[in-house]
Amino acid sequence: MTALGESQLLTPSADRGRSRARGLHRAKLVEKLAFAGLWLAAAVTVLPVLLILAIMTAKGARALTWTFLSSVQEGIFPAVVGTVLLVGLTTVIAAPLGVMAAIYLSEYARPGPAVRLIRLAIVNLAGVPSVVYGLFGLALFVTLLHFGRSLLAGACTLALLVLPLVISASEEALRQVPRGLREGSLALGATRLQTVRKIVLPNALPGILTGLILAIGRAAGETAPILFTAAFYALSSPFPKSLLSPVLALPYQIYVMATEVPNVPPEHKWGAALVLVLVVLGLNLVAIVLRTRMRAKRRW
Repeated sequence: MTALGESQLLTPSADRGRSRARGLHRAKLVEKLAFAGLWLAAAVTVLPVLLILAIMTAKGARALTWTFLSSVQEGIFPAVVGTVLLVGLTTVIAAPLGVMAAIYLSEYARPGPAVRLIRLAIVNLAGVPSVVYGLFGLALFVTLLHFGRSLLAGACTLALLVLPLVISASEEALRQVPRGLREGSLALGATRLQTVRKIVLPNALPGILTGLILAIGRAAGETAPILFTAAFYALSSPFPKSLLSPVLALPYQIYVMATEVPNVPPEHKWGAALVLVLVVLGLNLVAIVLRTRMRAKRRW
């Protein structure tokens, strides 16, 4: 066979090799562009938040004195306590209701138009503006149920605000539990309630806590609901004496300091906002630690 014939036989194989190489090069280029787009999207999302935190820290750190943090008359200590009480009571109300609703939708409800309608309503409620929840809480809890502007009315309103988020996150966490665990428990003679309580719920708790973390962050920073239902700026008693007492709260205090009270030093406004961020981060950190410990004990 001549050299020309050998080159003609090798040409198709060489062409396929070059085509494969070009395809791999093109795939790597597309992959690099996709990763660059993801990094750009992450930077666009994160950098403004970091910039806001940097400005807040630079302008508010000077106000974080012991007097500003601990004084009852001249500081924000009552508002910090009120915010923690509001968020804590909101969590106590919203967590059981949200988890029980998610358990019903995930474990007991039969698929059908009614369940689809409930899920659609939950999704729509998650997008309702917070001021609407504030007006609803004013009409229901403050006026109709005669709670007045109080810690209980504010916590109930905030619980309604975060309830769709808790239900959605809890239902998704329950779906992530393998079906085989449920079937094995039922095959061993356990009832459905025992299966949910001892098998499904413990394994879903880390995901449920993730939803609660998001709910805590939103509840702690909302102003409109507590503006209508819970908060006063000046109180005869700085701390609530009961669940039906009004309460000071950091979001509302920041709003009042920025719009209604003259001659407030700018660093005090930024300092109060920085403290609110730190309070939210502290509450989230506690929930994250609990979630991490539960994940370490996960059964699957």
